[in-house]
Amino acid sequence: MSNNNNTIKATPAEALRRARRHWLKGERIHLATLAAELSIGRATLFRWVGNKDLLIGEVLWSLYESLRQEAITATPGEGVEFVVGVYRYINSTLLHAEPLRRFINQAPEYALRILTSSQSTLHSRTVEANRRTLTEQIDRGCLQPPLNIDSLAYFMVRLAESCLYSDVICGREPRREELEDACIAVRIMLGGKP
Repeated sequence: MSNNNNTIKATPAEALRRARRHWLKGERIHLATLAAELSIGRATLFRWVGNKDLLIGEVLWSLYESLRQEAITATPGEGVEFVVGVYRYINSTLLHAEPLRRFINQAPEYALRILTSSQSTLHSRTVEANRRTLTEQIDRGCLQPPLNIDSLAYFMVRLAESCLYSDVICGREPRREELEDACIAVRIMLGGKP
């Protein structure tokens, strides 16, 4: 008698779940291996997820977005304090995230491209997520930043990247003190006092 409980239907969502699980364990993601694991053809997997870079971008975005929602829920206040609090929560967590550090150490240049490239799924979605947070606070009447919202959302991401990935960018280990300085810079860009 066969056990159907061990058989999971291959779907795009299941492909993402498995890729995410592999990434969190520090395993390299190979589309051919993932297709075999799902018992589907490589062409089917490519239709579902695109190429490896896009799949890894989706994995990273799924992790980032859940962290972002956690930060929004856990951060009290409104306006400048809220935006800076969410920014600090997310980036402090990422600074110490072992799977992220491992990903960067395994292939630094590749990781940096996936994490920071302007063509990256993760980068563009992170900028957009910042823009949404800023817009929500502005719409509530809690925030009046002196900078253009799109520029501010972009600057916030680039500032965080310079702190989180300083080991690859400039050969210096990421430091909590620099992240705190980034939070002060964001506060100032939002029109708050340092």
